[in-house]
Amino acid sequence: MSPVKGVNIPTTDVYTKDKELVVEAHLPNFEQPDVTIQVDGNALVISAERHEKDDDKSKKYVVRESSSSFYRRIALPERADADKIAAHLENGILRVTIPLTPLPEPKKIAISASTKKQ
Repeated sequence: MSPVKGVNIPTTDVYTKDKELVVEAHLPNFEQPDVTIQVDGNALVISAERHEKDDDKSKKYVVRESSSSFYRRIALPERADADKIAAHLENGILRVTIPLTPLPEPKKIAISASTKKQ
């Protein structure tokens, strides 16, 4: 969580590791059913909505620090393999791994020898 003027905002880290793009979203207080992950065109969309639990309704809060919603839209590179995206939520950290297809090997151009005699 990064404090911005006293408000806690969930952080999102995006980095490459080996042959994949990794998105880590820090989502404390969110559970798996609260989180939705979608691919929309060339973007990864992560959203989370926390619903009030029955046992929370009976409490009379003086101060309650929590985020009840989260939304991130991350542009995917052309090399992203959207069919093989995997996600895992553990200890409040959502990790989404997007495999990247290998870059094409450079094409080597053969140089032909001149056939003319001088």
